[in-house]
Amino acid sequence: MAADITRGEFKHLETRVDILEREVDGEKMVTRHILEQARRNSDDLAAIKSRLDRVEGKVDGIDQRLGALERDLPQIVATSLREVLDERDRKR
Repeated sequence: MAADITRGEFKHLETRVDILEREVDGEKMVTRHILEQARRNSDDLAAIKSRLDRVEGKVDGIDQRLGALERDLPQIVATSLREVLDERDRKR
């Protein structure tokens, strides 16, 4: 059976195999590049998530403080107005 293949056919087959090998090598390079980028991006995303968690913690703290201020503000204003009015009345 091997004797039935001509030198030209063998050369043609060898060329096709070489092309396929280069394509496979190229695909491997692309895959490696994509994996490397995915790893880099995942590290960056993890860092961003960590920073965002800290910012969310700070925002939650501010939200609690504003909630307390919102609850206490009427009392603060009322006390301040009483003091101002008392002081005004004493001056008269």
